[in-house]
Amino acid sequence: MRKFIIERDIPGIGGADGGTMREVARKSNGVLDALGNDIQWLESYVTGDRVYCVYLAKDEGVIRKHAEKGGFPANRITEVKRMIDPTTAVA
Repeated sequence: MRKFIIERDIPGIGGADGGTMREVARKSNGVLDALGNDIQWLESYVTGDRVYCVYLAKDEGVIRKHAEKGGFPANRITEVKRMIDPTTAVA
């Protein structure tokens, strides 16, 4: 599967309480279960008005289907081509 970053514009999401975040995660997990093995949620980063989600998926289409069925936006979907970290500097 390929790795993608999904940007979700959700005004005020950074101020959401734990209960709201739990419900969003439950909804997402339910949709993921229904979609099967073509998509996997790895993690998400929440800022003031945006959520950055990291997914493994067969293609962009299944990510769009997840967003549609879940009722949350997928404003930008970008495929990750490479990863680097501090160890990349070590030859």
